Amino acid sequence: MLYLEMADRLQTQIAAGLFPVGSRLPGVRKLSIQQEVSIATAVSACRELEQRGVLEARPRSGYFVRQPPAQRDMPRKASTSHRPRAVTGQERVLQLLQAVNDPGIVNLGAAVPDADFLPARQVEQAFHHVLKTQRRRCAGYEFPPGAPELRQQIARRLAGMQCLVNADDVLVTNSCQESIAIALKLLTQAGDTVALESPTYYGLLQVIESLGLKALEIPTDPETGISIEALDLALEKWKVAACILVPNFSNPLGVCMSDARKQALMKCLSRHQVPLIEDDIYGDLSFNIRRPSPVKRWDTEGLVYYCSSSSKTLSAGMRVGWLVPGKRHAEATYLQFVNTVSVNSPGQLALAHILQHGHYEREVRRSASEYVRAIARMTDRVTQLFPEDTRVSRPAGGFVLWVELPEDINTTALMAQAMDEGVSFAPGPLFSASGKFGHCLRLNCAVRWDARLERALLTLARLL
Repeated sequence: MLYLEMADRLQTQIAAGLFPVGSRLPGVRKLSIQQEVSIATAVSACRELEQRGVLEARPRSGYFVRQPPAQRDMPRKASTSHRPRAVTGQERVLQLLQAVNDPGIVNLGAAVPDADFLPARQVEQAFHHVLKTQRRRCAGYEFPPGAPELRQQIARRLAGMQCLVNADDVLVTNSCQESIAIALKLLTQAGDTVALESPTYYGLLQVIESLGLKALEIPTDPETGISIEALDLALEKWKVAACILVPNFSNPLGVCMSDARKQALMKCLSRHQVPLIEDDIYGDLSFNIRRPSPVKRWDTEGLVYYCSSSSKTLSAGMRVGWLVPGKRHAEATYLQFVNTVSVNSPGQLALAHILQHGHYEREVRRSASEYVRAIARMTDRVTQLFPEDTRVSRPAGGFVLWVELPEDINTTALMAQAMDEGVSFAPGPLFSASGKFGHCLRLNCAVRWDARLERALLTLARLL
């Protein structure tokens, strides 16, 4: 029901610290406007949270955030990396991804949302529309830089985030991963060093490994994001060709950098003249009402290479992403052509149709509300089932959970045991070039919650 979705969303926002303990929530009338629901729904949501012990009602004053019961600590920040390292061992990721298509395995490993979380009907209708009305274009190539109407819609969305981008700046790609790979090819040569968060998304490490680059890991706080101070020191010490970050709801921590820290990051990179490859694939999946700004918003020198896609919001199988490569648009367009000739035409036109006719924002809000509930459920079960000194992240967006287990647990060995029993998860060392986080794991929360999933979590708890 709608009021339960709103209650779950508010509870996750409170857990993420958006409303501190003891603070007063906005009045129900203001909440109803912010959440785009009726006043009755807002009242019901607040009463639901009062019953859960999250809020307390004070006469003539409104609802206030209660002191929460004992909860798990946040994961600790990684230690500082001492030197750039070659990336190896990423072939293990393939086993994790192949498990997604195995019906005998419960997928808690790959960050691929279950179809139930995505707007399959709206995507189907969009494909049906473009195949019916633009059959000739769907049957042919949409050569780089991509379908004009899609680039226009992407530019409009970025302009709405106060980024100085027009349609001619946008290059359509097959995925966010391809966008990142193209940006790296523009900015680096084999042997160069790339700075990135620690822990970081293993897909970024795969691209770095494939290009023969070195990774310089920068410690990242699960509440505030990458340490800008540590990054500044690293840029002073090492020659860094580029920096790759996920400032909005980083994978695997789920942390969103504040606007102030994003501006400080931009100043740091500008001072050292180091380009930033910004992965904003989770940016639309905020648990807050406001969509966070990309770092690109504060880029006045063309240092930010902006990358994203629709795979986490609409359809992983649509295979449409985009890159804003600034002054190197012509070179990026040629690289995209050499890689794959073009991006699939029906997917480009269908995405343009969804963006143009206003369905996208509505569907993203629905998906984000589902992810809020999924994160809350998974957090509750991990807290109940896993060892007492387990630490759990508190993501502000996206749909993955980072879990820090007791230090004597080896999650790589645990994964082999779990796979034998039909459960997959992502072991911590995959998220580090130096093999750190051996006692950590990442859980995909965008999975169908049923008896099979409950059995999978009980299996993990038993193995632990």
